[in-house]
Amino acid sequence: MTLSPQLPEFARGWIEEDGIEFDVLLDFGLGVARDYGLTFTVDGNLRTLYRDGLGIDLARFNGDESWELPLTSTFVIDRSGTIVYASADPDYTVRAEPAEVLAAIPT
Repeated sequence: MTLSPQLPEFARGWIEEDGIEFDVLLDFGLGVARDYGLTFTVDGNLRTLYRDGLGIDLARFNGDESWELPLTSTFVIDRSGTIVYASADPDYTVRAEPAEVLAAIPT
């Protein structure tokens, strides 16, 4: 499952384009991500690059003017609700290692 701050019309396009076959929950206004301290604000030169250089208008895609994004993060939660694996990094290129995530999944 993944959590996305995008408005439904943009999330739907991403899901279809990438052939996503797992649940995508929408976190409008990043309420859940913000509650867990998993957001950052895109500002300054990076905001200009996103908007003008890459054509990424977060305000339009996410339906608010915060220019916030969720941190790339992965959690494995067991049936009792205990987090048994957590990975979060402000560098979006740093992702959880699949082998580590799989090893953390309770059997």
